[in-house]
Amino acid sequence: MKRSSNSVDKFITRITSLIAALIVIVVLTWGGWSFWKNRRCEETNDAQVQEYINPLISRAGGFITRVNFEENQYLHKGDTLLVIDNREYSFTKQQTEASLANARAQLAVLQSNVLTLQKAADALQPAIAATQAKLLRQQQEEDRYRQLLAVESATRQQVEAVEANRAVAEADCQAARGSYTAAQGKVRDACTQQQVVRAEIERLLALLQRNTLDVSYTVILAPYNCRIGRRTVEVGQMIDPGQVLAYVVDKESDKWVVANFKETQLANLQVGQHADIVADAYPGKHFSGHIISLSPATGSAFSLLPPDNATGNYVKIVQRVPVRIRIDDTDSSQLEAGMNVNVLIPKKS
Repeated sequence: MKRSSNSVDKFITRITSLIAALIVIVVLTWGGWSFWKNRRCEETNDAQVQEYINPLISRAGGFITRVNFEENQYLHKGDTLLVIDNREYSFTKQQTEASLANARAQLAVLQSNVLTLQKAADALQPAIAATQAKLLRQQQEEDRYRQLLAVESATRQQVEAVEANRAVAEADCQAARGSYTAAQGKVRDACTQQQVVRAEIERLLALLQRNTLDVSYTVILAPYNCRIGRRTVEVGQMIDPGQVLAYVVDKESDKWVVANFKETQLANLQVGQHADIVADAYPGKHFSGHIISLSPATGSAFSLLPPDNATGNYVKIVQRVPVRIRIDDTDSSQLEAGMNVNVLIPKKS
């Protein structure tokens, strides 16, 4: 029995020693590898994939009549996402078109009036010439009778009659000139009214363009190739201008990683350095990238309530600085916004 017990103890001792040796070897190997990696590279696991995620906002209000997308659907630029009831906007546009047609008709009438008034004014010029000729004849007649009166070959009564005829001819000439001036004034008034109507037409044209825009806003299109996020609208729902309908992820722009490195690691980082990226979702796949910018301040400095070290409760904490890394791989469709990744950057020499 003693021999059997001693053999069991020896076996257990050997197994324990072997396990301890393996643990020591693993720890030393891991420690050596970590030391070598830390000597050659800067690494952080506080990093996430980023893409442009933009809200889809309605610029028109009304009841939704059609929804053409589902959650997580891939959309192409120009695809119709949803349609809003546009009858009110169409009626407003039709009213503006009718007002514009009325203003153009008024302008045509005024243009015709200008031509008519100008012709009427031109017709008065022969009358002015006739009265001027009549006045000239009466003045000559008056001069002759005055000469005859001087040699007593005419009576004072005859001279007074000639003077009266000359005064009447002069008054007729002034009246003809006044009529012509009044006719020209009417022409100018009609031209001024044309300018007023033209200004109204310009205003209505601008209003019509705005109404046309309002009608176009009732059809919401995909702004670019994208993937739609959560769907929060249904047919028959009433929406207001400026309301967020969904969020879209831009698939035309590049993806990037925001890696938050410790401030003690920044001395070994610079723009243009190569970065090796490994996503938690795909641990066996590596993506390449390069640093495109370093934040001008730490993340805490951009927070809503930045820390105030002057309050007296100061504890020194290593700060992190966001570093933006562009993903160079063309096949990065597996990476989605918000995924956690590990970033490894060789130290600059």
